[in-house]
Amino acid sequence: MRAGQVPIAVPLVTTSRPLIIFDCDSTLSSIEGVDELARERGAEVFAAVERMTHDAMDGRLAVEAVFGERLKIIRPLQEDVAAVGQRYIQTVEPTAAATLEVLRDQGWETAILSGGFRQAIRPLAQHLGIDRVEAVDLFFDQAGNYQGYDENYPTTRSGGKPEVIARLRQELIPSRVVMVGDGVSDLETASQVDSFIGYGGVVAREKVQAEAEHFVFRLEEILPILR
Repeated sequence: MRAGQVPIAVPLVTTSRPLIIFDCDSTLSSIEGVDELARERGAEVFAAVERMTHDAMDGRLAVEAVFGERLKIIRPLQEDVAAVGQRYIQTVEPTAAATLEVLRDQGWETAILSGGFRQAIRPLAQHLGIDRVEAVDLFFDQAGNYQGYDENYPTTRSGGKPEVIARLRQELIPSRVVMVGDGVSDLETASQVDSFIGYGGVVAREKVQAEAEHFVFRLEEILPILR
C-alpha cells in the first residue's frame, strides 16, 4: 500500500444461505411438550403445569420462574419423553412440511430454537428435515429415571433465545436471519433477527400479535413474506 492510501474495508463474509429459525411448541406442532409430559402425571399436575406454561408464554411470568418448577413436579421418564416426541409428529402444523420443502429449495438453512427438550423435539426435526435443534437437554439414569436438566442452557431463562441467535450468527454467518414463533420468548429475538414473524395458528398471543413485524396463522403464509 502506498503512503497516504486509505485501506479498503473488507466486508464480513457471509454464507450463501439465509437462516430461518422456528419455535417448536404451538408453532411447528400444536402441543406444548412440557404440558404433555405433565398429562402423564394426572389431571391435577397437568392443570398446574399448563397454567405455568401459559403464564410464561404470555409474559406474565419469567421463563426461569417456571422452568425448573415444572420439571420438579413432573419428573418425566425417558419413555415419556420419547412418547411426546411421537406426539409432536402426530400434531405437526398442517402446512409445515410443504413450507419447509419450499424453503430448502430456495436455499434456506433451517433450525428449531425452543425452551422445550432436545430429546423430544429431535424426532420432529428429523420428520421435517430440519437441520439443527437448539433446545434443553434432559438427563436420565440407566433405568430411564429423570436426573435433571441442563440448567445453563440459555432458553431456560428470559432473554435466552436472543443469546442463542447471537451465537448462531457468529457460527454460521448467515446472509439473513428470520425467526418464527408464538410466544413472548420468541418475540424477544426481534432485536437479533432481520425479521420476526409471529405465529397464531394455535394460540394468538396478544403481545406477540401487537408487536410482531408480521403475523401469520398458517406457516405457509410466511413464504410470500420471505420473497
